[in-house]
Amino acid sequence: MRAALSAAVAACAVTAVLPAAALAEPTAMAGVAGGRDTGVERISVAADGTQGDDKSAGASITPDGRHIVFSSSAKNLTPDETTGGDKVFVRDQQTSLTKRIGYLTTLQPPAISGNGEYAAYPVQWMNNVRIRQYEVGSGRTASADCSAYSCDQPSLNADGLHIALAILIRRPPSSQRIEVQDWNTGGTKQTVATLGHTEPSRPSISGDGRYVAYQDGKTQDVFVWDRTSGTTTGPIEGPSKGATLVQLSDDGGKVVYLSGSDTYVHDLASGTARLVPNVRGVAIDPTGRYLLYTPNDTTGPSLTLRDLQTDTDEIVSDQPASAGTDAVSADGRAVVFQSTADDIVPGDTNGKSDVFVRHFS
Repeated sequence: MRAALSAAVAACAVTAVLPAAALAEPTAMAGVAGGRDTGVERISVAADGTQGDDKSAGASITPDGRHIVFSSSAKNLTPDETTGGDKVFVRDQQTSLTKRIGYLTTLQPPAISGNGEYAAYPVQWMNNVRIRQYEVGSGRTASADCSAYSCDQPSLNADGLHIALAILIRRPPSSQRIEVQDWNTGGTKQTVATLGHTEPSRPSISGDGRYVAYQDGKTQDVFVWDRTSGTTTGPIEGPSKGATLVQLSDDGGKVVYLSGSDTYVHDLASGTARLVPNVRGVAIDPTGRYLLYTPNDTTGPSLTLRDLQTDTDEIVSDQPASAGTDAVSADGRAVVFQSTADDIVPGDTNGKSDVFVRHFS
């Protein structure tokens, strides 16, 4: 991948140094386990702390909590971004640097590798969709190999050298292949599954690149493929109910899926599933211990983090908010989310969706 990325260089990314962003003071929150909450920070801001002039959303965080990738239509987050449209940005929480990654408009929320070195997202390419993958440090780029077809739904492993994606073949009869492309071996492809439709398959790859969870969107079944043995397990929800995949944990041990109004956390080693009733699971931390969920009713917090080991909850946001997969860092120490609420941090007056990170000690 490093060799492939060095072959083609996109427009230079401009780096902006961010000062300390606006922080909300920690508040006493019902249900907090052990009082870990240390406050929330808005990260979709410009170099001088100015709030974004348009919406920001679709954030993911690396396991160590250092890098956050998100999309934004704001034109003032970095000096080089003046065209608008949903561009991709990566913030380094350790160095307080924010970079624009590439210059094309993303069609979906971006993905980031576990080490924060690579980001990938789908872009329109003539009549098809391509996955552009960028080396964050250099801005160098390469496209995933989709042949003459569209590719979609990228998921990156820990070092960014394995990418799972769906290859969509829309010419009748429509179909798709779920593939893993291995840049350690020059982009060698392995077929995970072939489906006779183009309903979303939502592949999710483990950190070591060994396991890929995916769904058959037409039959509403969830499967897990083992790259080492070449075998597939599933449907993991059993034959009597439908399921929608949420995410495979980074360690490859847990699969979160939705069925009806409930969430299940399936343990691959034991083959058993834990029921979390009447909530919609959103993401799971890399260790498989912390589940981020939103309630099905509207009376409680919009986002809650559950410790599956101690059965305790921590409130991520009381205000209306949402999040996507890969929104939780290891051990539940940080959670990224988006919200249009104007009272999460001081000085939020842009009336737009912003990206925030809730910190836990």
